[in-house]
Amino acid sequence: MNFNILTIFPEIFEILNVGVISKSIDKKMISINTFDIRKNSINKHNHIDSKPYGGGEGMVMMAEPIVKTLSEVNKRKLGKVIYLSPQGKKLTQKKVVSFANKKNITLICGRYEGIDQRVIDKYVDEEISIGDFILSGGEYAAICLIDAVSRHIPGVLGNKDSYLKDTFSDGLLKGHLYTKPEIFESMQVPNVLLSGNHKEIEKWKIQNSLLQTLAKRPDLLDKKKLSKKQKKLLEELTSKAIL
Repeated sequence: MNFNILTIFPEIFEILNVGVISKSIDKKMISINTFDIRKNSINKHNHIDSKPYGGGEGMVMMAEPIVKTLSEVNKRKLGKVIYLSPQGKKLTQKKVVSFANKKNITLICGRYEGIDQRVIDKYVDEEISIGDFILSGGEYAAICLIDAVSRHIPGVLGNKDSYLKDTFSDGLLKGHLYTKPEIFESMQVPNVLLSGNHKEIEKWKIQNSLLQTLAKRPDLLDKKKLSKKQKKLLEELTSKAIL
């Protein structure tokens, strides 16, 4: 999969040179190409922003440097053009999976108050937000998107179950996790996880996932179509007034 990134701070993406993304780049499963918008500044001072028409706070990134930079991307590798914006559609696991089916994605990272609307109107396929909060720039949101999408590309993770059983992958939160030692600061790992009884362990994991979802994100249960087994366990939880 190929990611093209339009930014005024290409160095921010050096963070992708560590971890599973870095290994995937080395194995040529993923390619990351950054394009510096500032190199296409239209004046001698290298300005790529200007005051907004009609007045207002801050500065706005001009259309021409962005469009010039976009033209540097190989048209065959342009793919879906995404602008990272707090006004965009929320990035969800479902959307992440849909992006993972693309061969090419181009990300435009805005700064300041945003980018000239005419770029969005003519060149952007979709605006994406990673949450209802404001960042200093789209670069951080782009890194989140790249990392989330890359996890779903075959071969990037050693064990595909790592993403198939992630939180949100089946519409629920993942349950509690434990590892060595069995006792830490007087707190013990649940006995069922040490029992070796796989049927009971699986039941505990499903129940714990439901419990965490009910306690922390009950809204997810309204959207999730539960299996008969999940419904039964959820009924047991609520009837016992565990919460």
